[in-house]
Amino acid sequence: MKGKRILSEMTPYKQGMQIEEVKKEYGLKRIVKLASNENPFGYSRKLQEQLPNMLHDFEIYPDGHTAELRTALAEKLRVNENQLVFGSGSDELVQLTCRAFLYPGVNTVMANPTFPQYKHNAKIEGAEIREIPNHNGYHDLEAIFNAIDENTRVVWLCSPNNPTGCLIPRSDFYSFMDKCPKDVLVVLDEAYYEYIEPGLDPDAINNISNYPNLLILRTFSKAYGLAGLRIGYGVGSERLIAKLNVVRGPFNTTSYTQKAALIALHDDLFIQETYQQNKVIRESFQRFLDNLGLSYYDSHTNFLCVKLPVSGNEMFGYLLKNGYIVRPGEGIGCPNSVRITIGNKEDMIKLQSIIHEFITS
Repeated sequence: MKGKRILSEMTPYKQGMQIEEVKKEYGLKRIVKLASNENPFGYSRKLQEQLPNMLHDFEIYPDGHTAELRTALAEKLRVNENQLVFGSGSDELVQLTCRAFLYPGVNTVMANPTFPQYKHNAKIEGAEIREIPNHNGYHDLEAIFNAIDENTRVVWLCSPNNPTGCLIPRSDFYSFMDKCPKDVLVVLDEAYYEYIEPGLDPDAINNISNYPNLLILRTFSKAYGLAGLRIGYGVGSERLIAKLNVVRGPFNTTSYTQKAALIALHDDLFIQETYQQNKVIRESFQRFLDNLGLSYYDSHTNFLCVKLPVSGNEMFGYLLKNGYIVRPGEGIGCPNSVRITIGNKEDMIKLQSIIHEFITS
């Protein structure tokens, strides 16, 4: 069979090691997974209480319009319902954006390193990839702007950035948007939005009416703790969202997922608790790293990308044998580093002792 030529040059996404896989290989009884930036505090207690009442009607197709969640989210974000599009995680929305706007002969601009699915999906569509190196983890917006030409269709801004955690300053973001050509789509990926300190919030959604070429992506996978259910959303002008809905599958989010997201959306207390616990534990971990002489990128997320004097694969292997799964930087564009999800207090204290053993040995 003959597929797209580019597919022979690419490989499928490779997920990190799974808990049961590590238990079996190393003979361990307990594994702490700190590799995928999941919420260690679980998900909304309101949702936990409602789960038994949601196990019905699986024989019926889901609402392709996502009506109930759409209405509630539009009200919360103060946008028009037709300004929203839903996907199976924000990953699918990245795929839909590439399918709608990228093709052979055009180019797309992004930072490096950043979320790899931008590049992956753009390559499949045949677009030219223009990658702009970060400056100590931060997007170089001036260089990104200078890389735009008449053939640029999409610019990707990940803020806070994955895998570094750095946040684009509010003034820099709006300065970029004001000078960016209006026929170039700017995708602002805010997967970690709920972890941003309130005073540093770029408030992009409340200003989206000023930028019809802006698409904002968010997800229920991170702070909301619904990674296993796969649902995210995009916010943009009605004209832009209409184009994405043309390429979107008719039933791309499940009934169960829509109901769960609706309940989670209204549990502001859980999000506040998640934000506060993450902040306290992350800052404690940063102090530990400071005392150990290890540096890290600025982070406004639930993870830290820690710089090392050795290969990230070395620390990854050492932590794995001791029951901790992290992400080695070699696989995500940050050599000699590891990306570590901020876990709960007890797990992070134990992790610190293992890291101390590794570094001092």
